[in-house]
Amino acid sequence: MRLRCFPDKFALGRAAAAHAGEVIRSAITTKGGARILAATGNSQLEFLDALTREPGIAWGAVELFHLDEYVGLSAAHPASFRKYLTDRFINRAGLGRAHLLDGERDPERTCREVGGQLCAAPVDVAFAGIGENGHLAFNDPPADFAGEEPYVIVRLDEACRRQQVGEGWFATLAEVPERAISISIRQLLKASEIVCVVPDARKAEAVRRCLEGPVSPLAPASILQTHARTTVYLDRESSSLLTRLASDAEPAVS
Repeated sequence: MRLRCFPDKFALGRAAAAHAGEVIRSAITTKGGARILAATGNSQLEFLDALTREPGIAWGAVELFHLDEYVGLSAAHPASFRKYLTDRFINRAGLGRAHLLDGERDPERTCREVGGQLCAAPVDVAFAGIGENGHLAFNDPPADFAGEEPYVIVRLDEACRRQQVGEGWFATLAEVPERAISISIRQLLKASEIVCVVPDARKAEAVRRCLEGPVSPLAPASILQTHARTTVYLDRESSSLLTRLASDAEPAVS
């Protein structure tokens, strides 16, 4: 795992997009196509916007999976991750194929079917974030580091649900679904590369615990420390509590 720190979320997003674009272009050149896993949420907005503007990507050769989706939420709901990706990424970039997680009708069947498609071939690059409670995808603490199923149905803890209210996706805690489909920890770690995008001061404590603390299910994103080809992109605010930043991270650039 390596860290890269930038002055703000916009510089962070551009740098992470350049990295992701390089991986995608390389996969298309060498294999004829790229398979990617996408994260969602406010932390990914600048990154995905920059990625759709990366030059020279044959988006028609890109196959998309995503990390998670709420159980029981309509695809038309503003907080739906299917809607998020369709509006902000799939339609703007013109992706060739997208496997969207449907948690509305039969989430167990969705886990089986999309999980089978995901496991059919390696993932070239996964995009991820770190939750305010340290979650990775929707794997809240204590996370299951051992489960082998590609997608699982999880119960969201209160801290995770409060984050969704704080980000403006829901008006009240009662509106936030209590369950979700999430990619499993072990499946996410099978991606050849992971680009982890974590801006904002509200993530600083989780960043400190997950990147400088021990690898523990109580800090789910700490497992990224074990993945050799993970790059974590931070801004000045999200990295503010790291004590080893000066020696471990690449210098900030404009």
